[in-house]
Amino acid sequence: MKNYVIGLDYGTDSVRAVLIDTENGQELASNVSHYKRWKNKQYCDASINQFRQHPLDHIEGLEITIQTVIKESKVDPKLVRGICIDTTGSSPVPVTKDGTPLALTKGFEENPNAMMVLWKDHTSINEANEINELAVSWGGEDVTKYVGGIYSSEWFWAKILHIAREDEAVRNAAHTWMEHCDLMTYLLIEDKDLKTFKRSRCAAGHKAMWHADWNGLPPVEFLEKLHPYLAQLRGNLYDETYTSDLSAGNLSKEWADRLGLSTETVVAVGTFDAHSGAVGAKIGENTLVRVMGTSTCDILVGSYDEVGTKTVRGICGQVDGSVIPGFIGLEAGQSAFGDLLAWYKE
Repeated sequence: MKNYVIGLDYGTDSVRAVLIDTENGQELASNVSHYKRWKNKQYCDASINQFRQHPLDHIEGLEITIQTVIKESKVDPKLVRGICIDTTGSSPVPVTKDGTPLALTKGFEENPNAMMVLWKDHTSINEANEINELAVSWGGEDVTKYVGGIYSSEWFWAKILHIAREDEAVRNAAHTWMEHCDLMTYLLIEDKDLKTFKRSRCAAGHKAMWHADWNGLPPVEFLEKLHPYLAQLRGNLYDETYTSDLSAGNLSKEWADRLGLSTETVVAVGTFDAHSGAVGAKIGENTLVRVMGTSTCDILVGSYDEVGTKTVRGICGQVDGSVIPGFIGLEAGQSAFGDLLAWYKE
């Protein structure tokens, strides 16, 4: 009996789906869906480095691309055994207590602060600088040491801090925040318990300063010095994280019906695009994989013995299992690589 899997890759401008025969790795179908609202430059203001995306662009794209690859491949939907989602990051999204993206609720439909804060949004430069200053002066452990010692305005906490200060309505309505790869995975599965949902180790470790050394996310005492909301938010986030070789749950009946698939289909824990690219390139020890796109990411893996307690200044994180299980995943790179080429072309 044949087995098939679907990979869903969310980029900056579009989402791509690919359907693969697991027996031989053959690609049977692929499809691309461009984000309609993003294409019309909605919710963005380049003059202030604001780049936001509406969750509907991503939900609609998921439905279109998966339905298309199923139809074009002509495979039996019951034989599609798994789906895994990768995204760019950090692209956090505010959600309600039941996990609904805030932009899909009344009163927030057109509010850019209620939408996905896209990875290349740089409105939180001041907040990132504040995090960096506090990390070395607050009296506890430097929580930036495993993300290169420098926290970026492109990352999770800086973006949330900026919006918490700028928009009281969003701050009060956002029960928690989810990384893009986590949100799309969460929307697909049957179990909607936010507290037990398996968050991505890749996203948490590389962008949210999650690490086993301080039992998860940065301490409440650290976050409180930035803003009381961040300290409160920490309790509505997560302690444990999971790698993408694990199941997040089964496809819900609603989404099985919408996609023409089965509730037997397993949805893997989400991950980041460059890390998936490294897996696709068969990364191993002593191999550098350069994943080139809107940004260019340099990916390495190292053994626990080799990496040990060493930290690398200036990289975008070193995280247990973020690329492949059993290794420390390390990421560095050239931000805005593809964007600079696009700017030059235009």
